[in-house]
Amino acid sequence: MIDFCSIPFTFKHHVAKDSPEMMSKLLDESGSGGDKTIRNVILAAVGVSVAAATGYGVYKLVRQYLENTPPKQWRRVGELTDLHVYPIKSCGAIRLTQMDCSTIGPKLGLLRDRIFMVIQTDGTFITGRSHPKLVLVQPRFDDQYETMTLSAPGMMDIAVDVKRLFSVEPVKASVWGQTVTAVDCGEELARWLSRFLLSEDFGLRLVFYPLAQPTRPVREKNLIHINLTPRDSGALHDATSFMLVSEASVADVNARVDKPCSAVQYRPNFVVKGPGAFEEDDWKWIKIGETVYRNVKACTRCIFTNVDPETGIPNSDGEPLKTLKSYRKKPGLGDSPVVGMQMGVRREGTVRLGDAVYVGC
Repeated sequence: MIDFCSIPFTFKHHVAKDSPEMMSKLLDESGSGGDKTIRNVILAAVGVSVAAATGYGVYKLVRQYLENTPPKQWRRVGELTDLHVYPIKSCGAIRLTQMDCSTIGPKLGLLRDRIFMVIQTDGTFITGRSHPKLVLVQPRFDDQYETMTLSAPGMMDIAVDVKRLFSVEPVKASVWGQTVTAVDCGEELARWLSRFLLSEDFGLRLVFYPLAQPTRPVREKNLIHINLTPRDSGALHDATSFMLVSEASVADVNARVDKPCSAVQYRPNFVVKGPGAFEEDDWKWIKIGETVYRNVKACTRCIFTNVDPETGIPNSDGEPLKTLKSYRKKPGLGDSPVVGMQMGVRREGTVRLGDAVYVGC
């Protein structure tokens, strides 16, 4: 794809009648001119836009369109070695051999990613940052992927009829200050979670996201990520519905700390074998199985990264976050280091363990 920043045009000096011709030339040089659909859409947009916008506005429109058009050529970089879904925000992972990928996130039947979360009585959510024992709440699903059972140390198992939740009147909850539609999962689950996490009979509740599509806008702090869109926000996710990390990136961090971490400590959906450490930082487009994704945001890390998923205890030495801050901070992202990338799905479908992973050329 052409680098539009290198084009020696000063768009504001061109009159309106020149803009369609200029954009046609741009499309030819970019390699998109041969696609009649793309050409017609963009040139039509140009024809409309020149009446109301400057040439620079048209330029931005075209550039954004091409930046979000999947490439036609791909190169293989590795293969999928792990697939994870986290049904409850900040709780344990379920490892799968295949899963469907849609705008709401990874799913298999009614098993979906970050489709549940634990809230306080005022509707605000909690995570492993403040309640690290959440990682010890382990969900599992039946063979029909309709019933979820929760286990935790010292607690009797408790079941959730997920299918029934779709018929319950929704309430409102909050994720990072944004209101979301949610279904309360009832008193028994509320008491179970409160006893495990607070040693009290009340204080926490479990809620479920019943909608088929994302509904939240991009958070204000994430507006700097120009390719991140509201459709990428998932169900009850922090920022996006998909996250990928490479085995080599995890190994690179482990080589610098005393206590190695598993990939699960970074809570990815996809783990990839093949690329070098942190090569995923620079990928724009990713193809896995039937699916295609856009890299929309670097995955910044917080104190939750220090929580051992096996014990629910934060590492007392502040690792691996301490080491990550020494070499994985990125310009414009403040004090939060980066491991992995957050993605938005652009072509839905099924992925399977062992699938080849490609990136756009």
